[in-house]
Amino acid sequence: MSFRISKSKFVAGCQCLKRLYFQVHQPELATKVDAAAEAIIEQGHEIGMLARRLFPGGVAVNEDNADLAIRATRELVANPAVQAIFEGMFDHDGVLVRVDILHRRRDGRWRLIEVKSTTEVKDHHLDDVAIQYRVLSRSGVDVASICLAHVNRNYIYPGGDIDVWRLFRSKNLTRRVESLQPKLTFQLRSEFTVLAMPKAPDIAPGRHCSDPIACEFFDRCNPPHPNDHIGFIPRIHASAMKELGEMGIESIRDVPHDFELTEIQRRACTSVQTGEPWFSDGLGEVLSGLKYPLYFIDFETVNPAIPRFAGMRPYDQLPFQWSVHVQRQPGTEPEHHEFLSADASDPRREFMFSLCRVLGDSGSIVVYSSFESQRLSELAAWLPEHAAPITAIQARLFDLLPVVREHTYHPAFAGSYSIKSVLPALVPEMSYEGMEVANGQDAGIAWESLVRGSLNRDERKRIEKALREYCGQDTLAMVRLLEMLRAVAM
Repeated sequence: MSFRISKSKFVAGCQCLKRLYFQVHQPELATKVDAAAEAIIEQGHEIGMLARRLFPGGVAVNEDNADLAIRATRELVANPAVQAIFEGMFDHDGVLVRVDILHRRRDGRWRLIEVKSTTEVKDHHLDDVAIQYRVLSRSGVDVASICLAHVNRNYIYPGGDIDVWRLFRSKNLTRRVESLQPKLTFQLRSEFTVLAMPKAPDIAPGRHCSDPIACEFFDRCNPPHPNDHIGFIPRIHASAMKELGEMGIESIRDVPHDFELTEIQRRACTSVQTGEPWFSDGLGEVLSGLKYPLYFIDFETVNPAIPRFAGMRPYDQLPFQWSVHVQRQPGTEPEHHEFLSADASDPRREFMFSLCRVLGDSGSIVVYSSFESQRLSELAAWLPEHAAPITAIQARLFDLLPVVREHTYHPAFAGSYSIKSVLPALVPEMSYEGMEVANGQDAGIAWESLVRGSLNRDERKRIEKALREYCGQDTLAMVRLLEMLRAVAM
């Protein structure tokens, strides 16, 4: 049986031959593509369409049928009036590739351009462009240069139309790609050999399961570990994991007391080994620095590759929602305030104005991580009229994350200090389970659907409610977490 592999399958084989085998022979084993993955794919498509504006008058090959697409591409290549071809399809020796952009130079030779939504060239991109060059050059296309166009992180959007000449940067990869051709010959031979095997190759799990991307068959090769697995020691280095593995140790319970670990790692091991949570003697002193009223704040953002509003750069975080729980005195029930931008207008000014109005000018502002402070700095740069009050707000921030990291550990943390791990361990009556929006990524996707304007009234109400519940849960979680820590420290 002969096989025909696409560019994407070839690249999958470069990451792991077992992944390639499953893609071709057992695709049903793959994890279903979720909303987050679909959003990334859609973003890549939008970037690709913008890149076409660099070559006005280019012709797209829209045929889905491979043979028809190959024939249409050949006709366009043969037509000297066509200066650029988008999504041209070529094949050679069982390898099928679509080329983002093929640009005809003045001398009649071609420039191959791969478009990526990343902000730099990554090592695994080389395999992608190298296989395209191999197929085109062996199909009779005279390729003079190979380039990769990627997003320019330093492009500042002034408003109006996107300046594609500034949005993209192009890197010439010709020499690097040409030097990879002998490697590709060996890689292709390996891939076709594996595909002809009666079963998937026996390849042990490793870094390749998630690098350069998370494999869609990850769960097939990596069954879940128990909470006492050595992989759940906080920030354990791969070399330490390897050393413990060579000693035959898989459980934290078996880690020797003289094995070299950081202080945080050692206390995590002790907590798992004893089955008891750990709290430092200095926890109460750290928490005594809080000043009432307490404001617990959380922001939700999106970071689009294509900047939306003036002053933004690609992948800047755009805040669209905040939640604040205010506790006036110890032991009192908090009041809740919130903001959610529900349309496609620029939310930044109203976001900041409404937040300043709620936070007042005294009392500690509790956050969980440095995320909110970073967003505030960006808002100060965008909205100079708010720079002074933002600086005053930042001076009042109290970050709970380093407090938890330095002064607590619970066996159920499983090596993570994320509030999603900490909360159910220390405040078991609270959980994100069953929420329609259950993490920041979900929130961004939900908001995007809200502002696109394609939802009906009932759907909008449902999404808005889910977003408000999630963001409110984040700030209420900090209230309950702090109450629990204070009770322990008394």
